[in-house]
Amino acid sequence: MTGLLLQLLLMLLIILAASELFTNALEHLGQKLKISEGVTGSLFAAVGTALPETMVPLLALYAGTTNINTNEEIGVGAILGAPLMLSTLSTCLMALAILKRRGLGGQITPEPTGFHRDLHFFLFAFLLAAAAMFMPSDVRIYRIAISVMLVLTYIGYIALTLRASKRLVQEGHGTEAGEKMLLARTGLPTNYLTIVAQLAAGLALLVYGAKGFINGIEGVSELIGVSALLLSLLIIPIATELPEKINSILWIRRGKDTLAFGNITGAMVFQGTLLPAIGIMLTPWQPRIEVLSGIFITLLAAAWLRANSRQQGIRVWALMVNGALYAIYLGLTLSR
Repeated sequence: MTGLLLQLLLMLLIILAASELFTNALEHLGQKLKISEGVTGSLFAAVGTALPETMVPLLALYAGTTNINTNEEIGVGAILGAPLMLSTLSTCLMALAILKRRGLGGQITPEPTGFHRDLHFFLFAFLLAAAAMFMPSDVRIYRIAISVMLVLTYIGYIALTLRASKRLVQEGHGTEAGEKMLLARTGLPTNYLTIVAQLAAGLALLVYGAKGFINGIEGVSELIGVSALLLSLLIIPIATELPEKINSILWIRRGKDTLAFGNITGAMVFQGTLLPAIGIMLTPWQPRIEVLSGIFITLLAAAWLRANSRQQGIRVWALMVNGALYAIYLGLTLSR
């Protein structure tokens, strides 16, 4: 047990260092490309840091154990557990990171059009994915149609986000690097080659750290006797979402609210479209009670964010409610 805990601590330190490398390089890339913070956070950062949680369901479905039911449970749980974690616990941790500085009544001010667009796309896609659970499993055409719609939804989201970038840059929402690039401190120039090199190093360390953390979590879960579905709904997302959590905390503590929130909501869109499309096609995708309660809490948390978002921002206390929603889900699930 001590060895597993030391492994978790080491992997957490690796993820922290990797997140610093990744966010620093990403800011410089966004500044070089003259793109908005919305594109940098919602597309680049979100997709990059979503790799660990994307790998879990794919590995479970294609290279998991010999028990097909266990693989499918881990796959479904990882797919649905990721947006649950992002919309509840991750947003709450982001608020806690600046609670002392801004207070409960303080504002978090992501660029509103991009923030609202992310939430609208996520709510539509996740409702669609939930509806697929109630489609007859013996009629494949329904599932194929919904999977295709989810993929097209993400393509449309990318197109709209990129289209809005030029206007936002002109309005002062361009990505600006607040600090010198870390590789440049060794004497190297800040150019596309060094930026990509630092991004690749940060991303590789993120994936390595998250994978190691997942293995450690799985080892702990076996010792305490946690089911495969509960593991993938509650425990694995804590590990796989660490890059998003840490990136967003780093950004929001530096006053980069758009990047911080875009990293969270952009990942929610990615994980609410492409990953459910995979799950719908490759798993039974059935409306079990643990799954439905998780979907309900996720949709409620996202809808709460949208309802409390104003042109001038969202209150810190509102994000604390999202943390309470995660606690409610945790209590309901563990009480069964």
